[in-house]
Amino acid sequence: MTDTELDQPTGPTPVLAVIGRPNVGKSTLVNRIIGRREAVVEDVPGVTRDRVSYDATWNGRNFTVVDTGGWDPDARGLAERIAAQAEIAVSVADAVLFVVDATVGITDADEAVVKILRASGKPVVLAANKVDDQRTEAEAASLWNLGLGEPYPVSALHGRGSGDMLDAILDALPEAPEWDGELPVGPRRVAIVGKPNVGKSSLLNKLAGEERVVVDDASGTTVDPVDEIVELGGRTWTFIDTAGIRKRVREASGHEYYASLRTSSAIERAEVAVMIVDASQSLSEQDIRIVQSIRETGRALVIAFNKWDLVDEDRRFYLEREIDRELVQVQWAPRINIAARTGWHVDRLVRALDTALEGWETRVSTGQLNAFLGRLVAEHPHPVRGGKQAKILFGTQAQTAPPTFVLFTSGKLEETYLRFVERRLREEFGFAGTPIHLTQRVREKRKRR
Repeated sequence: MTDTELDQPTGPTPVLAVIGRPNVGKSTLVNRIIGRREAVVEDVPGVTRDRVSYDATWNGRNFTVVDTGGWDPDARGLAERIAAQAEIAVSVADAVLFVVDATVGITDADEAVVKILRASGKPVVLAANKVDDQRTEAEAASLWNLGLGEPYPVSALHGRGSGDMLDAILDALPEAPEWDGELPVGPRRVAIVGKPNVGKSSLLNKLAGEERVVVDDASGTTVDPVDEIVELGGRTWTFIDTAGIRKRVREASGHEYYASLRTSSAIERAEVAVMIVDASQSLSEQDIRIVQSIRETGRALVIAFNKWDLVDEDRRFYLEREIDRELVQVQWAPRINIAARTGWHVDRLVRALDTALEGWETRVSTGQLNAFLGRLVAEHPHPVRGGKQAKILFGTQAQTAPPTFVLFTSGKLEETYLRFVERRLREEFGFAGTPIHLTQRVREKRKRR
């Protein structure tokens, strides 16, 4: 078996954000673009339920489609909700597909989004959906008044006009850059995340050496992600300060809901996340949930226990037990104790970041990996189940950032055994500060003729 039998990792593809009000046929149009109906109900791991991405191909070019979900025109605080959701979509996209219901025409909500799109400077393709006949096509012409250029009349349901629209999308999207397997060069991107009022903005101010972010004891002061270029340890870094995650996204409302989405976006944009925890308080469900989100998104992780100057001996005793109990899934993450307001031990952050990023980008050669797997299987074979014993036949590292391994097996491996393999991989090769993704491919037995 050769590496050519694996799905080869590919380089970055341009991103198309699909935005629009509810009931304009957005999801149907996304299905039309990606060419498969089941995609709408199949979440891609590592993205939020409210913003799901899919791979698409047209005329031999690959791109990523981000379905952002619609807005409720009758919701309170309409302008805030529209602006927040649209800004998230536009910020991560190379181009935008703006979907409008041609049978309804231009609404106040559509005009509010147009202002955001113009300010972004991103290329916009305007889709006039639900154009099923000549009469509706004439009505679609009124969408010229939005000032976004030519409206492309389409019927997401029947496919009418979708080819012309897709051609326009390809014209709007940049060509995918040539990719040689190397990670992009530039300042490392660090997301500072955590629940409200744990000291995220204080840490950023201390790192930047000036008051760049509003700091207030009232939680939730920061709403928008703030990107700051910071010189640290003789190098340049991009730090993303985010609003705290207060509740589950489904339970949050108003600006908190969109703050949560912005935080998720910040994690996705980053290479490494610094999770700030208030060491003087007990670890909360929110803390655990944010750590889990970083892990599932596949980002490198550093955990910084802030407000250490408020921690006494008793608190340290209980904190160690909380860490052992609640953070057992991320024992591999570097941990530092800091006091952001005074700057105590903040300089230790650079070493922790370097450790996490090094682990995130670690590659193990196929020869090394299979020598390791051979010893592992010989010493600790998979348990026999139903008279059969699954074996690891071969393994390869499909990609880095995060390290992703594919194991070819003679049968399905149990989750407990996969966790054992991951633990031994860490003991052998390090991988400090990074999640490891293990996938298995069961080799089908050839039937005898």
